[in-house]
Amino acid sequence: MKRGKYILLVVLFFAVLVAAAFIAFVTVEFAPRPPAVAVRSYLEIGLGGELAEWSQPDFFTSLVLGSQPQSLHDIRTNLRKAKADRRIQGILLRLDMLQCGWAKAAELREAILDFRMSGKKAFAFIEEAPEFNKEYYLATACDKVILHPLGWLGLTGIGGDIPFFKKGLDKLGIEAQFEHIGRYKTAYNQFTEEGFTPAHREMEESLLSDTFSRFVTTVAQARGKTEAEVKGLIDKAFFQGDQALAAGLVDELLYDDQLPDLFQAGGVKAVRVRSEDYLRVKPSSLGLDRGRRVALIYALGPILSGESLNSQIIGGRTLARWIRTARLDKSVAAIVIRVDSPGGSAVASDTIGREVELAKKAKPVVVSMSDMAGSGGYWISMSAHKIFAQPQTLTGSIGVLSGKFNFAKLYQKLGISSEELSYGRHANIFSSFHPLSAEEQALLREQISWIYDKFLAKASAGRNLTKDRVNEIGQGRVWTGSQALALGLIDGLGGLGPAIEEAKRLAGIPASESVRLDIRPRKTSFWGSFFWGSRDVGSLRLPSAIRRALDGLEVMSRERILALMPMPATSR
Repeated sequence: MKRGKYILLVVLFFAVLVAAAFIAFVTVEFAPRPPAVAVRSYLEIGLGGELAEWSQPDFFTSLVLGSQPQSLHDIRTNLRKAKADRRIQGILLRLDMLQCGWAKAAELREAILDFRMSGKKAFAFIEEAPEFNKEYYLATACDKVILHPLGWLGLTGIGGDIPFFKKGLDKLGIEAQFEHIGRYKTAYNQFTEEGFTPAHREMEESLLSDTFSRFVTTVAQARGKTEAEVKGLIDKAFFQGDQALAAGLVDELLYDDQLPDLFQAGGVKAVRVRSEDYLRVKPSSLGLDRGRRVALIYALGPILSGESLNSQIIGGRTLARWIRTARLDKSVAAIVIRVDSPGGSAVASDTIGREVELAKKAKPVVVSMSDMAGSGGYWISMSAHKIFAQPQTLTGSIGVLSGKFNFAKLYQKLGISSEELSYGRHANIFSSFHPLSAEEQALLREQISWIYDKFLAKASAGRNLTKDRVNEIGQGRVWTGSQALALGLIDGLGGLGPAIEEAKRLAGIPASESVRLDIRPRKTSFWGSFFWGSRDVGSLRLPSAIRRALDGLEVMSRERILALMPMPATSR
């Protein structure tokens, strides 16, 4: 019997070796080769749909759609390479409706402006876009904005929707009961209120007003207009073909087949290189990403205790381990943490924050904020040496909440009853079969007040502000990056590039020297996503408002005390 087990183990061992050898062979033999880039080429970048901060290769997406998911990281990398690549004469942006925040759009805009410093041309092409504010803001970074002759350009201004579910929940017999610290801590107001509270409205109007003001100023400067002229065009809203040209919103009206002529010189047309193909060109082949190592750690999505479920959800232990590894690695000169998170578990946030504090004692740590870094997202950022954010980044939201959903009335409607067993006065405090009593509400408030006090103390130490001052600008309130800078919550405005440059400066690396980025999480190979599966598969394509609500419910189902920011209204 024992001999049979040994034989089985040996067979399994050799089977694993054969499988590993086969995978290695397939990966090497069938991995996509770098494209052949002609001496005179232009890079075409399609920008539309959901734009993640960072994404894994996905075998099944590639098989069905014929392409890999795009990410801000990939596009930024391609623009850096194209700037240095003598074969690339310019870039063509094909713009469609983008699903991302204003901070990501600002990051892309900065990357395009940086590319243009090489003296190469950048053109933006729009076919039809009835609601195109964020995308037009991005297009104005180019040398020319080009519209299809029959194209419809919408410049409607900045707005958004926040759904409130209380009446619907009341009809179902579901009661949302949440305690929060800070009058602006409105993360669950959409479940507890029928509309804006005065504090909630004040905060949202402040965020939208600041973003709109920057949008108008940027467009006015880029298009050579006054701010009053831009506001007038926004109030007109829609422009078609010749109207957009006459209004000075676009520079040319061209058909698709005329676009390659933009890169023609001496009668010779440039050859198109697709962005997804150009990704296979290694930065090192162009003299980039050489030199000392800088760890670039992505912290993306809601924060939960334990290990990360995928690259779009932050597991406290996983992210803390990445930071610890970078701290202990003597070959890593500095650490840059890229944060795009609404927060989540207070405990997991503190676990990560602890590692940031320890890393800060060993080497430079710089945080770069993307679309949002609020509440728990701010908690994991506030102890860094320096924090950078875009003017449109949503951050702050220093506050805490806790609570539950009471389904008692719904259960009654459905004929579902329960028999309660309880050994301990509050053993069933989080049961969905009964509401929180006044005593239980007081207990929760006591707990979150204690956590909030810790949040204030850590923010005070991390940002060198008095605890009273942090409390004053805290209260759960969300701020834009430009507002946060004025309040001392961050150190500078800018994207990932300035954050890396600051990390180099703090590490004593000359600005003229390149660095190698050691990125976490690691990317799996294309074939690895087939054999082991992409960790990003399963993202349901829902309206952003619904997705944010579901994210909040997912966090709430696993955590009890939350540092979670509210859903922003800046959805378009």
